[in-house]
Amino acid sequence: MKNDIHDLNLLLDSKIKLIVIESWEERRVLETMAALAIKRAQTWYTWNLLDGLRRLGFGADVEASEDTTDPETALKQIRRANEQALYVFCDLHPYLESPRLIRLLKTLAMEPGASPTVVLVSHAIALPPELSRLAARLNLSMPSDEQLAAIVREEAANWTQENQGQRVRTDNRTLEQVVRNLRGTTHAEARRLARNLIADDGAITQEDLPALNKAKFGLLDMQGVLSFEQDTAHFADVGGLQHFKGWLANRQAAFLQAGDVKDAPKGVLLVGVQGAGKSLAAKAVAGVWGLPLLRLDFAALYNKYIGETEKNLREALHMADCMEPCVLWIDEIEKGLAPDGSDQGVSRRLLGSLLTWMAERKSRVFLVATSNDVSQLPPELIRKGRLDEMFFVDLPSPAVREDIFRIHLVRRELQVPLFNLTQLAQASDGFSGAEIEQAVVSAVYAAAARQQEVGDAHVLEALAQTSPLSVIMAERLQALRDWAKTRAVMAD
Repeated sequence: MKNDIHDLNLLLDSKIKLIVIESWEERRVLETMAALAIKRAQTWYTWNLLDGLRRLGFGADVEASEDTTDPETALKQIRRANEQALYVFCDLHPYLESPRLIRLLKTLAMEPGASPTVVLVSHAIALPPELSRLAARLNLSMPSDEQLAAIVREEAANWTQENQGQRVRTDNRTLEQVVRNLRGTTHAEARRLARNLIADDGAITQEDLPALNKAKFGLLDMQGVLSFEQDTAHFADVGGLQHFKGWLANRQAAFLQAGDVKDAPKGVLLVGVQGAGKSLAAKAVAGVWGLPLLRLDFAALYNKYIGETEKNLREALHMADCMEPCVLWIDEIEKGLAPDGSDQGVSRRLLGSLLTWMAERKSRVFLVATSNDVSQLPPELIRKGRLDEMFFVDLPSPAVREDIFRIHLVRRELQVPLFNLTQLAQASDGFSGAEIEQAVVSAVYAAAARQQEVGDAHVLEALAQTSPLSVIMAERLQALRDWAKTRAVMAD
């Protein structure tokens, strides 16, 4: 809170008369304002729709004859009183389309010398253009790792006190992960999540972490823009990609070690054939490195209001920074950044925001982007320096197809020795990993319908009935391979 009081004090000393604070923690904002008013020996008032203007601290009370629950009446009262005081308005944002209200705020904001200071507080405040340049915005500081750890310990102590001295069971490694996963939450949100974590069984274990992350992202309400992926694959579930696996193994320690690392790994771009395993490989990075996996959905970014799309991206990237170290996965990135003359430049502004973040970020966020059509990607994104490497994921070789068949047979609890994997690999020439999986699924359905055990014949039949993408789109696939020969590193 000390830093917040210091920053607010500087704003008041600079004679700014309109301050905007966007925060979900109204109570914390009011506590900060109370501490600031005491420090400055200054009268302060609060306003909300139910209570109107209320005086707090020292100073003259509001005239009882006026109903100050109406925001226009309250602002007129402040203007008439012309007292050098702080006026904190909670939830005024629904009224900021009123011309009279805008004029009143503008008049107060332009008052010189010793005059009232109006502070607007809400979870989101969009000022009209005529007020935006007269106001200063302040963001409350987020809790540090030390503060988050203290919150968890306080909640553990409270649980112990309420349960006849029983101690909360946990270990240092799990506690560190809980603190890391609480990053990006406010003090109140972190306390609520920590309390829920402990309440059911008086323990904080590894099994609690997925539920914690799910609850956190539900609380943050990213509206589908940024989601937490709980099902992170392991490379044992990914056939082939040996070069990519080796590349990641060589950089794992450099990325995971604490502190700033010179030339720390930034991320990769996976391009190639649809269904060849790019998305599964992206998940596997997080699974092998033991990191949270965040998925950024470009389709959910777009908003009909001007500027909101770019704001959604900035908030999502900020959330990823708060979750460090983590893996940020952007699937089919070309769909969000491909130039489109009909979007009024939104895709270009999104690209600019993303490139700025990629160039300036200090956080340990490893970016894994996938693309099916690299020709649609802007050259600024794929040049060296933005990302560490670009890998091309081709259709699997015969040996890799055997591995893929083995993985999907085991996943469906089928006896691998009963299948001729070499024959199946030969019959699936030109198939992607996704197409091989669907052939196994079709074989299981067909065998069940005939009340038979699944065998080679069922899988071969399913393969024969499938036209792979490599046949349907042979020309585009060949063009992609020709492009990748001199521009990308083969993932396998």
